[in-house]
Amino acid sequence: MPFQWSCFRTFGANNLEALRLPIWVKFLAFVTVISCVFLGFIVDVPRLDILNETIRNLFFHVTSWFAMVFLFLLSFIYSIKHLSSGLEMDDRLAKIFTEVGMVFGIAGLVTGMLWAKYTWGAYWVPDPKLNGAAISLLAYLAYVVLRNSFSDPITKGRVSSVYNIFAFVLMLIFIFILPRMTSSLHPGNGGNPAFSSYDLDNTMRLVFYPAIIGWILLGLWISEIKFRMEALQINKTK
Repeated sequence: MPFQWSCFRTFGANNLEALRLPIWVKFLAFVTVISCVFLGFIVDVPRLDILNETIRNLFFHVTSWFAMVFLFLLSFIYSIKHLSSGLEMDDRLAKIFTEVGMVFGIAGLVTGMLWAKYTWGAYWVPDPKLNGAAISLLAYLAYVVLRNSFSDPITKGRVSSVYNIFAFVLMLIFIFILPRMTSSLHPGNGGNPAFSSYDLDNTMRLVFYPAIIGWILLGLWISEIKFRMEALQINKTK
């Protein structure tokens, strides 16, 4: 069967069983994540002052953020689609991608705090990217709260979609734009060199880039599971 992203085939559809990834994509996600977790702890890494072995957190911390941004992007796309189509399917997909994206965002925040403790001396420092990440997650938490404040599905979908679009733009500003305009401890921001320019060697790249793909595919897989669980619950109530 030719490869197709099932989640994108739901455009114009209203079938709660539509979100389904091919088996080989799930297998690739499983193998990639397991391999990268294993290699992340044993592969040789650059011996750098302060960072030392903590640089291995790059394989988990940064990849979590990549998965979060990708899932939030999908949520953003489906919110726009919902405003255009009015289909409950699109709103439901936007909600699920947001919720799963928040899980990866929390994982990125926790791993970042642990990394900060061993490199900067505290779990939380007044860094614009740290603060921006926290504000962004709070904005998406408000999206979940906002959805639960409406009982009418049409109003819920429209208001939530508009808010979700603004939340995505806000996330881009706080995570990608403001840290580059101010002083930041994060590599690649505030005048600091990025990892790729001084300590992300070829050995780390062989783990890091596949890990990004693995984490993203894992996020899609979790989204599918959550989508189908909700579909079963809806079908039971009918």
